[in-house]
Amino acid sequence: QVQVVESGGGLVQAGGSLRLSCTASGLAFDNFAMGWFRQSPGKEREGVAYIDDDGSTRYEDSVKGRFTISQDNSQNTLFLQMNSLKPEDTAMYYCAADPRPSMSTVRALGVNPLWWGQGTQVTVSS
Repeated sequence: QVQVVESGGGLVQAGGSLRLSCTASGLAFDNFAMGWFRQSPGKEREGVAYIDDDGSTRYEDSVKGRFTISQDNSQNTLFLQMNSLKPEDTAMYYCAADPRPSMSTVRALGVNPLWWGQGTQVTVSS
């Protein structure tokens, strides 16, 4: 049984930093595409950053240069280092895992990633 659990959210002032973690059990971490997504109240869920099964990383323009996605395969843990946070980064952040090679593949198929965590709240005050 696959379980995905996020942690590390919190309240931070604009310009500050947070590091989110996502632990995934029940899957071979380095054979999965992993990603961070977020959703703000009244808005649709959006992608943030992705790491493919070959270790390639991609970022949405809104976070490029400020956020860094990484993973520790030995610990089955995904990270999202968030620097220079802005109030518009306030959202519930979700970790997702999928057995396909990349989140681009998932998007092209018009489906959602297979497994999701429950989310961790990030609030950035101005």
